[in-house]
Amino acid sequence: MAALSKAYAQDFLAFVNASPSPYHVVENAKKLLKSAGFLELKEREPWAGKIQKGHKYFLTRNGSSIIAFAVGKKWQAGNGISIIGAHTDSPTLRLKPVSSKGADGYLQVGVELYGGGLWHTWFDRDLSVAGRVYVQTKDGNLVPKVVRINKPILRIPTLAIHLNHEANVKFEFNRETQLFPIAGLAEKELNEPAAPTTDSDEFQPLAVANRRHLPKVIELVAAEAGVDALDIRDFELILYDTQASGFGGVNEEFILSQRLDNQMMSFCAIRGLIDSLADSTALDNDPCIRMISCFDHEEIGSESAQGARSNFLPAIVKRLSGLAAEAGETASADGSAYEETLIKSFLLSADMAHAVHPNYGAKHESSHRPKMNEGPVIKINANQRYSTNSPGILLLEEVAKINKIPLQLFVVRNDSTCGSTIGPALASLLGARTLDMGNPQLSMHSIRETCGAADVQHACNLFSTYFNNYAAVEARIFVD
Repeated sequence: MAALSKAYAQDFLAFVNASPSPYHVVENAKKLLKSAGFLELKEREPWAGKIQKGHKYFLTRNGSSIIAFAVGKKWQAGNGISIIGAHTDSPTLRLKPVSSKGADGYLQVGVELYGGGLWHTWFDRDLSVAGRVYVQTKDGNLVPKVVRINKPILRIPTLAIHLNHEANVKFEFNRETQLFPIAGLAEKELNEPAAPTTDSDEFQPLAVANRRHLPKVIELVAAEAGVDALDIRDFELILYDTQASGFGGVNEEFILSQRLDNQMMSFCAIRGLIDSLADSTALDNDPCIRMISCFDHEEIGSESAQGARSNFLPAIVKRLSGLAAEAGETASADGSAYEETLIKSFLLSADMAHAVHPNYGAKHESSHRPKMNEGPVIKINANQRYSTNSPGILLLEEVAKINKIPLQLFVVRNDSTCGSTIGPALASLLGARTLDMGNPQLSMHSIRETCGAADVQHACNLFSTYFNNYAAVEARIFVD
């Protein structure tokens, strides 16, 4: 693997290892954007006079979704926007609102399934928790903190084969009763001083956190947040594998990781936008806005206030579409700047794709068998589970030609079901032209996934080239 290609892969590994939850993805995205000169906006504040041509901005919603954009110096109200959409979440297990459990002398925690994970892969892994915690400050305010317990504290043990002789034939388990991680031994807990439950006689509508959850877990979370246990009011904590992501294969041609779907595409979108602006003159002649949008909750259908089906992206596009940053500029006389912007825009829906599996080759359509390290995959489905059509394919192909970036094509077999992405949701919501694509990987939705190390650079280069050349390429592809 070439040195530059390996450097891109190493940067991704640093990102994914630092991002065990969607909240961490957004925090680390903010760090990358700020270091590249992006300024933070607040969605609840007016933007009049704040947005200027040639400048770069970002904003977040719920701490788990993020939009970043750069305004071309030739931007006019009603011009198009080149967009890349991705998602910050991955299938995982989440602590239940009341998670404290125990059986046969073990301390356990109750978990809820999030998304469509390969749940059998979560057995016998060294697990911990990460996410967002709300704490009460001394002045009574309730503020969020992003936390991560960086050591294994949980484990879901399998049943020994001696007690389950059919385990190698069919591994089955009850998701409600046999997916409880163990957290310790009850005897140890009983021998320790009882954790305080409140420091006042104030009425509590709900039991305090260390009554609803294991007190030791609350202590660890509080220590990470830098507060007292009694200051923890509520949290959204998910489980993650503490084993770090890294290179694999005899030539380090693979990345072995959790959360490739879809932190890989989120990272490449962010990096592609930043790379496209590396030249200080990149925006000088650009009539468009360059934008990335990374949403939470794709794995459960995107129907939330911060999901792709929300008004997050449409609201931001609407605020920008009529932007008149120079004196004397006006929006369209008939007030159609928003609609003009949408029809002139293009969305790359970036979500990981399925590489051909060497042990299950028959599961792949014979002429569409994506391979790792051979470039991003354009995903096509006649039933619009993916939003790709010919104008989009031609646009991406023309972009890829510029820097000689390889591309691949994928359709699912007619006798298989097809997954979907944020692409169809946003295509119908915005009416903008859309294409679905992503890097190929194996073991999608497993706790440990595999992709090609060289494909990080392929995607980053494709995205930066897309942003740098969108206006010129889009103008050559005619579609009503």
